[in-house]
Amino acid sequence: MSSGTPRRLEPQALGDHVDRLYRAAWALCGDPHDAEDLVQETYARVLARPRFLRGSDDLGYLLRALRNVHLGRLRRLGRRVAEVSLDAAAPAGMESAAEDVRMPEYALDVAELFRAIAALPADAAHAVVAVDVVGLSYAEAASLLRIKEATLTTRLHRARRRVARSLETEEARL
Repeated sequence: MSSGTPRRLEPQALGDHVDRLYRAAWALCGDPHDAEDLVQETYARVLARPRFLRGSDDLGYLLRALRNVHLGRLRRLGRRVAEVSLDAAAPAGMESAAEDVRMPEYALDVAELFRAIAALPADAAHAVVAVDVVGLSYAEAASLLRIKEATLTTRLHRARRRVARSLETEEARL
């Protein structure tokens, strides 16, 4: 990221990043409905007032904003009575409406994967989301998370192992 003169964040360009932000939000939340709400809240906050950025990294800025909104929501939820998801009350075998109808054999796998990522500690989840879900390079992700690249590599390695173990455990239960 360069530290040149500040430039205004253009609202019309933000739509280019919705898909990547949604995937990142889903992986952070573990639930597609909460992810939609998180992305919407992030965009509402970003668009509420003019934003000025140094450099040309709109996606990095939006991911930081998404992460901050997510952490704020977690803090607020920690002070409230636990909510019960409507999906939890659905009969067994009923798939979520958010699952991909074009490739249903992968939809459950993605949902399980994102739930496993969401169950990780925050630092590990943020690393996995930045690199594996959003597709940032290690250097970009380290810069976004404000950590060293070596730290990112270690977090990714450990987080990926935990996700793999979680998915293996889930598969063994079936």
